[in-house]
Amino acid sequence: CKSMAEVNALAPPSGEGPVDDVPQNSQDLTIFVQNLLNQMQGRFATMSDAIIGRIDEMGHRIDELENSIGELMAQAGIEEESEPTDAVRAAPTSS
Repeated sequence: CKSMAEVNALAPPSGEGPVDDVPQNSQDLTIFVQNLLNQMQGRFATMSDAIIGRIDEMGHRIDELENSIGELMAQAGIEEESEPTDAVRAAPTSS
């Protein structure tokens, strides 16, 4: 992210001081704003892609974790969560 000073430093000097860095007409201002918006859009797209990539990666890691937990439960002989709940519901009615 560039500061205003960095953006101003990129402008060609015209010899009149700090006021020179400000676009002098509406066409220059339009071009300046369009360039700035294009830069912001590019950065937003890059950040958005990075965030989506991280979310996808976390989804895969969660899936792997669920599979590992299921395998460990199977090795330990523990039933899945939904089955004991059904057994507990059925137990009071048979007593």
